[in-house]
Amino acid sequence: MVVAGTTPKMGHPAHDFSKNPMLVYWEMTQACGLACKHCRAEAMPMPHPLELNTEQSKTFLRQLVDFGDPLPHLILTGGDPLSRKDIYELIDYGNNLGLEVSITPSATPELTNDAITKLKAHGIQSLGLSLDGSCAEKHDNIRAVPGTFDRTMEAARHCGRLGLPIQVNTLVAAETADDLPAIYELLRTSFPVMRWSLFMLISVGRGKALNEVSPEEGERIMRWVFDLTPRAPFAIKTTEAPSYRRIAIEEMRKLHMATAEMKTTSVYKGFQIRDGHGIVFVSNLGDIYPSGFLPLRCGNVRVNSLVEIYRDSQIFRSLHSPDTFHGKCGACEYSHICGGSRARAFAHTGDALGTDPFCPYEPDTPALTTA
Repeated sequence: MVVAGTTPKMGHPAHDFSKNPMLVYWEMTQACGLACKHCRAEAMPMPHPLELNTEQSKTFLRQLVDFGDPLPHLILTGGDPLSRKDIYELIDYGNNLGLEVSITPSATPELTNDAITKLKAHGIQSLGLSLDGSCAEKHDNIRAVPGTFDRTMEAARHCGRLGLPIQVNTLVAAETADDLPAIYELLRTSFPVMRWSLFMLISVGRGKALNEVSPEEGERIMRWVFDLTPRAPFAIKTTEAPSYRRIAIEEMRKLHMATAEMKTTSVYKGFQIRDGHGIVFVSNLGDIYPSGFLPLRCGNVRVNSLVEIYRDSQIFRSLHSPDTFHGKCGACEYSHICGGSRARAFAHTGDALGTDPFCPYEPDTPALTTA
């Protein structure tokens, strides 16, 4: 695709996301000891009786190899994946298949220093931790369980001692937005961080109890992120806010950056990736979704091929092609590198191919096609 105002193509350099996802999120279980106010999974204290068992899980993992080169990166999530008794067996199995495996455990009593050490010994590539406040009062209020802030901080410090890379995930909602600078300072000064991911709230699951920031506030936050990135000691990304890519291009043009220089930035690595395109989600029951925040069931790994569903099902094929999008997102010159949050479009309009209401940008040229 050619972005308005540039001559060279600005697509992703190597990965055909219509064939191979970059990331496969597997919700191993709904079981979790927390009751977070924004939980997509609406996690419960006990696992669902029909969640994939060990052998069914291994059958599913073998399907990932069928994508071929490049293999997707597997992210184990939940609920709390550490609540599964077969967690280390399944990590080993995935590694033996040639998969890179990361994990996003919950800050429950299961997340001990010994457990983190064991995860690293079993070949976990990186670990994701959630931090939604700069102090215990603010974070624990979102997580709804006292002690999660202290447990998260100790887990992060122990990862630093082990040299295990961490991604810190922070919710961006009306209730947390003012605290973002303080959270950044906490991360910058407390322990090594590989990546800070800012998740722009989508009102699904228990997240309906919180308030999304306005599109205008979202723009302000994302421009703050862009200004922060050059001096930050870690990468910063947004989740469910692909319009950050448009903002980044606008800001880089103001700096008169050449296209070759733009391609060296971290934001460029995320171009084109969105719900169902570069990302696929498998639930604890084996159901296949475009993402964890887009509840359009497309099949089940017990009876369907994940590869075939991802490449050929009607929903995924539509999500692979921004030319099928409606409204502003379909008419936008940034549609191929951004495409809007398909999950937010669905949550607000019931149409996964519709306009992402989080983006206030008004396109003035027709959508451009991939060259």
